[in-house]
Amino acid sequence: MGKTKILGLDSLSLHGMLDEDSELIPLMTPEDEEIINKEEIPRVLPILPLRNTVLFPGVVIPITAGRDKSIQLIKDANAGDKIIGVVTQKNEEVENPSGKDVYSIGVVAQILRVLKMPDGNTTVIIQGKKRFEIDEIVQEEPYLKATVKEALEDRSVEDTKEFQVVIDSVKELALQVIKENPMLPSEASFAIKNIQSNSFLVNFISSNMDLGVKEKQELLAKSNLKERALLTLKRLNKELQRLELKNDIQSKTRSDMDQQQREYYLNQQLKTIQEELGDTSND
Repeated sequence: MGKTKILGLDSLSLHGMLDEDSELIPLMTPEDEEIINKEEIPRVLPILPLRNTVLFPGVVIPITAGRDKSIQLIKDANAGDKIIGVVTQKNEEVENPSGKDVYSIGVVAQILRVLKMPDGNTTVIIQGKKRFEIDEIVQEEPYLKATVKEALEDRSVEDTKEFQVVIDSVKELALQVIKENPMLPSEASFAIKNIQSNSFLVNFISSNMDLGVKEKQELLAKSNLKERALLTLKRLNKELQRLELKNDIQSKTRSDMDQQQREYYLNQQLKTIQEELGDTSND
């Protein structure tokens, strides 16, 4: 129900949205992850549907709430335990989504900060914690509430060396994508290089890839970490190929234009010399 603006890799520090307390939103460490894994999720959660993004465990995003239901939910949750259930709408055009309009797999989130913006909207900074699955919608008004159960992540791997190769490949390809995309700053590479948790690495990269909602939801729904990492790797390969092709086309276009410009300037210089010599013939 919130209108969402996802944090890209170029917005890791939430510049302009936080004050000196921005250290409250670090990259998740293995220790943070261990603490979250031990937490019990509430049996009943207020459900906040998002139009155009998918929240992943550990990832921090700002959302802009403009509708009354969203604002009321955030107000109530922020005054309480600050824990909400975040799901994604199947169709972002639906103004008042019900249980059938949202995906059943979502992420428990903690409200980190609520900001009143000059335009009157409410911006909320949230951090994903654990995946959950909706059992049943138990309340429609003043906002959705549902009974939920934890969607446990399967981290079992038969070959640990193979799994580590997959994780290393995900990290390497993500760094190449950042290198190929001039819109992404060096801070993005720094962040990825310093993520120690394999699960959070996959979640962080999945959250920030240039993918559609359905593709990101497919990644979130993967219970097995290795399968999610392999799917992330596949998506990264596709993104890298797209960027390389785009950059190659732009480079060739610039080269053609440079050649045309050189020929134009040479012709102009030749014309000037001919005029000075009094030779205005075509030869």
